[in-house]
Amino acid sequence: MEIVLITGGSSGIGAETAKVLANAGMKVYAGSRRGTATEAHPGIVPIKLDVNDAATLKAAVDQILEADGRLDAVICNAGNGIYGPVEYTTEEDARAQFETCYFGALKTIQACLPVFRKQGHGRIITVTSVMAVLQLPFQVFYSSAKAAMLSLTEGLRMELKGTGIQCCSILPGDVATGFTQARKVNASEGTPYDESLRKNLRKIEKDELGGMKPEVIAKAILKQLKRKKMAVRVIPRLDYKAVGLLARILPESWKLSLINALYS
Repeated sequence: MEIVLITGGSSGIGAETAKVLANAGMKVYAGSRRGTATEAHPGIVPIKLDVNDAATLKAAVDQILEADGRLDAVICNAGNGIYGPVEYTTEEDARAQFETCYFGALKTIQACLPVFRKQGHGRIITVTSVMAVLQLPFQVFYSSAKAAMLSLTEGLRMELKGTGIQCCSILPGDVATGFTQARKVNASEGTPYDESLRKNLRKIEKDELGGMKPEVIAKAILKQLKRKKMAVRVIPRLDYKAVGLLARILPESWKLSLINALYS
């Protein structure tokens, strides 16, 4: 039985992933600040942790080792979102975005790596975003944090070559979760961006609320955990794979013009 830790495990993609992995026979520690689970499941153990607090992460890993003697995989899923123009976003809000998405993942990985290295095996999966490779206006800090998270994962993959520790990044597109309602919106009236902000926010909220089910992402994560060798990047669903491909092959000026036409 695989022993897995997932951050942001009490809601959205995290809660669904915990359930899918548990249904596949894994024991899943679903980490969250409250240490609660969305629903009771014999294969899911709620565990209290805060990705912004290294001490709580170490305590969680120690608790898992005491109970099971090992940890086979960690899924860095905890995240937050802010929305608004760069010009009117405070440094405090920008830092908060990076603290959870990027530094939270870093702290989580650093808490697990000594265990993986001692075991001679371990799997690290980060849940980033298609926006890591396809930046959208008014979500610049989210895109930047996810891009940094993607770079962290891929750079670490090279550093860990030959250790038995694997890394993979999952890049979801629009997913219908509570993330849309939880996003912090910095869109004050009376700025030069008012019209663009309203149009853009309507579109992204519509896209998200009509997006894929979290189960799609959960199944993509399960597939990687079952593979002998995990992929470097995984973009679930064909349409988003196409978007990811276009982001890589289109000239940057074309890509930005297309995004601008759709979202600005």
